[in-house]
Amino acid sequence: MVAPGVRAVERGGDARAAAEDSLEDYAFRYVPRSFRRWSALSVGGTALGSIAFLADFSIGAAIGLEHGTTNAVLGILLASVIIFLVGFPVAFYAARYNLDLDLIARGSGFGYYGSIITTVVFAGFTCIFFALEGAIMAQGLEVAVGIPLPLGYVISTVVVIPIVIFGMRALERLQFWTTPLWLALALVPLIWVVFTQPDAVTEFLEFTGASDGSVSFSAVVASAAVCFALTPQLAEQIDYIRVMPPRTAANSTSWWAAFVFSGPGWVIFSGTKQVIGLFLAVYLVTKVDPSLTDRAVEPVKQFLGMYRSLLPDWVALALALILIVIAQVKINVTNAYSGSLAWSNVYTRVKKRYPGRTVFVLFNLVIALALMLLDVFSLISFVLSLYANVVMAWLVTISADIAINKHLLGLSPRFPEFRRGMLHDWNPVGLVSVGLASLLSLLCFAGMFGPEMKPFSVLIAIAVAAIATPLMAILTRGRYYLRRASDGIPTPILDGDGNPSGDRLRCHVTGYTFERPDMLASAEPGPRGEVQFVSSLALALDESDRYVLPPEPAVPDRYGRGRML
Repeated sequence: MVAPGVRAVERGGDARAAAEDSLEDYAFRYVPRSFRRWSALSVGGTALGSIAFLADFSIGAAIGLEHGTTNAVLGILLASVIIFLVGFPVAFYAARYNLDLDLIARGSGFGYYGSIITTVVFAGFTCIFFALEGAIMAQGLEVAVGIPLPLGYVISTVVVIPIVIFGMRALERLQFWTTPLWLALALVPLIWVVFTQPDAVTEFLEFTGASDGSVSFSAVVASAAVCFALTPQLAEQIDYIRVMPPRTAANSTSWWAAFVFSGPGWVIFSGTKQVIGLFLAVYLVTKVDPSLTDRAVEPVKQFLGMYRSLLPDWVALALALILIVIAQVKINVTNAYSGSLAWSNVYTRVKKRYPGRTVFVLFNLVIALALMLLDVFSLISFVLSLYANVVMAWLVTISADIAINKHLLGLSPRFPEFRRGMLHDWNPVGLVSVGLASLLSLLCFAGMFGPEMKPFSVLIAIAVAAIATPLMAILTRGRYYLRRASDGIPTPILDGDGNPSGDRLRCHVTGYTFERPDMLASAEPGPRGEVQFVSSLALALDESDRYVLPPEPAVPDRYGRGRML
């Protein structure tokens, strides 16, 4: 008998798989080869299209106006290097094994239900970031066409719904066609200013902001702390690069190039935009309108001021509006898409029901709209600095588990296990690490360790997570990673190139076929006692537990065979 929740998802069979996938987009599942039909470069280009967001410009301007150009640029560089190093192993696992960050976290220190905690953290980020970006779009509508901010908030929320509902296919087309126009609008006038007004560059380099102009390590770290809050953008990049094609000898070069630049390399472009945002803010307050002061952090003011210094007023208004609308739609479709995947994942595991991803698109947007109406943009530096502490504790824990516990210590299974029944529900390795790192860094951020230590709160989160993750794995001897040593299927889960196998097996619960990495042997034998197979989808929606195999002694590195890199 088919479980009601499963029937709701699977109705329609293989003949309607393409239509169903466009709505579901594998919200809580491994992404099969049959869905990953794009080339590596196409996936990489789509992923990079999502980093057109304008919050980078605000962040760069905010930290630069406070700490000066030198401290801000050094802070941006520090944050970018750390984010790249932390993000590389996590993004690699997503691209190589075609999993989103929640599925990776399950087998990287958190357990089947434990990863819910980190997924909620990420889902919260998508709401906050959507609100910040939506507020920027509303500011642009107010300046250009006089639309009141509250109505602008509603417009910036509603406009993304038709695109997000149709998932990866619609997002790929949007990002591909809009990226060249966005780049032209953002970079051409900037390049013109730099080459025709060299004194603007000199003033930018000498700008001291609210500081005394001296280089200070605490100011550099305080600048970096705000930038660290953008780290969850890695998870949004992962929601794209998880559809990378299998890596083979034929596509190895393009695969690595697409992965590096659209995965961990997103921070290179993000850091560049932060420096540009600082330049535009300095240009505004020194060349265009010194009275702007704090309002120079608004991207609307930045680009409108730059355009007005070069073009007639009506042209400047039109170009600024086009740039801002394009940029905000590009990033907010990603925020809404990634948020819907995250909320779907959480709800499905908790309730064993899947009402459809569209429900969670709307849920995510309602929260984001409420944050906009509460004027979260006015608190951008504080909100992002606070959030950065928990964000870095979470991502450093996952990264350390992959790099250290999996590859150096061998205490964590190299294959990123995600299937129910194969994992323990809770793993103290990740939970203790994130909890301890978050607590200590937040206490530091609150001034409990003295005001001189407050700027270093995010570095405390990073250091504690990097140490606690392998320490907990050693103390627990890796006992809480795997519930079973074998999934009961005799064929290998990886192919000869180290990619997830494309072999298909039939799920006896749903009646449909799924690829090998999505399948396990079922605890319920067939009519003649034969072994039956069950999909991770059916297990996720099953309330009876009758298909879950019993526990057995687990070998942490059972999937360590073959080439993993």
